[in-house]
Amino acid sequence: MAEIKKATGLMDWLDQRLAVNGFIKVMMSEYWIPKNINFLWAMGVVLMSLFMILIVSGIFLLMYYKPDIKLAFDSVNYTIMQEVEYGWLWRHMHGVAASVIFLVIYIHMFTGIYYGSYKKGREMIWLTGMALFGIFSAEAFSGYMLPWGQMSYWAAQVITNLFGGIPFIGEALVIWIRGDFLVADATLTRFFMLHVLLLPLVILLLIAVHFYALRFPHVNNQDSEEFDFDKEAKKYLEGRKKESKVVPFWPVFLSKDFFVVGIALTVFFYLVCFHYDFAMDPINFEPANNMKTPAHIYPEWYFLWSYEVLRGFFFDIGGIAAMDIGLAAFGFANVIFMLLPFLDRNTMHTAPAHKRPMFFVWFWLLLIDMIVLTVYGKLPPTGANAWVGFGATIVFLVLFVLLPIITKIEAKNEGAES
Repeated sequence: MAEIKKATGLMDWLDQRLAVNGFIKVMMSEYWIPKNINFLWAMGVVLMSLFMILIVSGIFLLMYYKPDIKLAFDSVNYTIMQEVEYGWLWRHMHGVAASVIFLVIYIHMFTGIYYGSYKKGREMIWLTGMALFGIFSAEAFSGYMLPWGQMSYWAAQVITNLFGGIPFIGEALVIWIRGDFLVADATLTRFFMLHVLLLPLVILLLIAVHFYALRFPHVNNQDSEEFDFDKEAKKYLEGRKKESKVVPFWPVFLSKDFFVVGIALTVFFYLVCFHYDFAMDPINFEPANNMKTPAHIYPEWYFLWSYEVLRGFFFDIGGIAAMDIGLAAFGFANVIFMLLPFLDRNTMHTAPAHKRPMFFVWFWLLLIDMIVLTVYGKLPPTGANAWVGFGATIVFLVLFVLLPIITKIEAKNEGAES
């Protein structure tokens, strides 16, 4: 046991027992960040801030919410919104944060793709990040069901039905997930448990693993330059700060992060106070009714691109049912991003997309295509809408099939030039 001396202050007392100073050095003051990065690298801290808002607002909502199909709708739309003082504010914060957090996740994800932050030793950062995206999606879906409005009920009905397409075990799996033959009270209580307990715990664990994975290969930079972090850190500690290519996470980098977080929260609270309804479907302000199907069922905006991939195939092909093709495409779309580090066959070096001509075109085609899928995912799948959705789905699938080919050609050309 280490010798315990008389402490000179609170920090010294804690340091002798918990090695606080060593932890601060490893995680903050001597955790080095490249200088040549832009505001997009602050999205991780913005996400953490929004997640904290979700947790705090969720705790306040939890005090009054009733996970019962006879009480859930009124507990949200009357008790919380009209009877509890400032209940409307906490609900607006929770609803807006749930939408904005996905916008920031997509920015964070496409920043990583553009700058190649999934390559050369950073595979675990990408894999844990995509795992977080998947769990956040499950968390958002389970939360969307809790108000027990019309769209909550019918979205749950459609999404849980998807599991019925799994061979052999599909029908039994749907009943197991719902806890009943239809979406009912047992389904609501199960999703309530997932939303407030199990999934948040998994998210917290994955966030810890994500940051841990980031600690070793270090943060990427906007030039995707590889350099010796230890050597550059030594320069900084010796006082050659201008010459060094790195800065400490605290206080230099994090202070800049706080500036970006301040701007993000300004926009966030503007939406909360003046445009909260962008995050709430009007149909969901009607109580759930299993005898009245909405004219057009669709999920929240952040799921629309994958939903459009699901329904993109509206006709049978070669004797295979359209629904089965759509399910296969939907499964492909929700797994393929996870495999990106292994599909990119250009292992020569890491470089941003603007220095990789073929990949640059691929990146922007993918981004535009996903925007098209998102827009048409909310429109009725009839007439020209159906064909545009089908075309965008084909483009999405083809882009990922072509990725290993174009990156292999790219690597070959780079090898010939060198």
